Amino acid sequence: MKTTTLPQARAAATTCDPRWQAVLGRDRQADAHFVYAVRTTGIYCRPSCPARTAKPENVTFHASAEEAERLGFRPCRRCRPNESSTPTAHAVRVAALCRFIENAPEAPTLAELATRAGLSRWHLQRVFKAVAGVTPKAYADACRARRVRDALTDGAAVTDALYAAGYNAQSRFYAQSDAVLGMTPSRYRHGGADAKIRFAVGQCSLGAIVVAGSDRGICAISLGDDPDALVRELQDRFPNATLIGGDAEFERWVAKVVGVVEAPRVGLDLPLDVRGTAFQQRVWQALRDIPAGETVSYRELAERIGAPAAVRAVAGACAANTLAVAIPCHRVVRNDGALSGYRWGVERKRALLERERRGEGR
Repeated sequence: MKTTTLPQARAAATTCDPRWQAVLGRDRQADAHFVYAVRTTGIYCRPSCPARTAKPENVTFHASAEEAERLGFRPCRRCRPNESSTPTAHAVRVAALCRFIENAPEAPTLAELATRAGLSRWHLQRVFKAVAGVTPKAYADACRARRVRDALTDGAAVTDALYAAGYNAQSRFYAQSDAVLGMTPSRYRHGGADAKIRFAVGQCSLGAIVVAGSDRGICAISLGDDPDALVRELQDRFPNATLIGGDAEFERWVAKVVGVVEAPRVGLDLPLDVRGTAFQQRVWQALRDIPAGETVSYRELAERIGAPAAVRAVAGACAANTLAVAIPCHRVVRNDGALSGYRWGVERKRALLERERRGEGR
């Protein structure tokens, strides 16, 4: 009777495993699904690692780098399986975590998210920020803030809105309400009641223009064909706010805004009332850092803010910008250089870029 040794049994089990074929073929697509370790060296690798293939009897398979490390294996210095170089897998993981955060009654802790993702807390923090552009905590804060805005808009009581959104203490939200809402929660609930917004309607070479300002600075710059439609849009944002015509000082602000439309290289030296999530504000600041006359793609902009995988989120932040010219989202183009996605019309985007390229306003 022929006996089977332990190495032979291990080799047979490995070669029968479909993952072994991925290792033999150095399949990069398999990198997103598992790692393999070698008993004799104590090292674990990606399936695509170019290192010399180990004997099958010495190979074990593991669902993640974290699992391999818990068993005492060290990461390969050649393929670096513990680093964030599997963007597709990480994007899928982070997307699932984002949905979990959005639906959780309270903001999950980093430890809870790490356990759910099968990653260490440190690794999750790095991967999540690389994909989403913000930390898990910042994303959870943004989700809760959105719930508050939606609930207040629907008429919910302030206390009910805060607790329903997952805030255990009202003080935690009030500490950041000015940046998130631009006013107190009760005022936001009533559509900006008692808030005073100065505005002016005018004409420029790109059509009608509406400029609005709060006590903190310019809060809206809109371009269009119909001035009445632009004013209605402003009213819809805060239906109960008091819109008042601008005084002489505000008219000077409006003149500066129009001047920037006509000569974009002049730049706008005015205070801005910028309201948005932490991620949106990072994108908007990066937009303001793009020199006049230059353009970047959405991908390049995502890389500049340290979130190369968050291209769609960057495009969304550009679309959410309500300050035409002041926050120059017209300087962002598609990867092939084509113009698209401008809130106030592609032709206006083209006109602004042409003026900047001609050096108008020097």
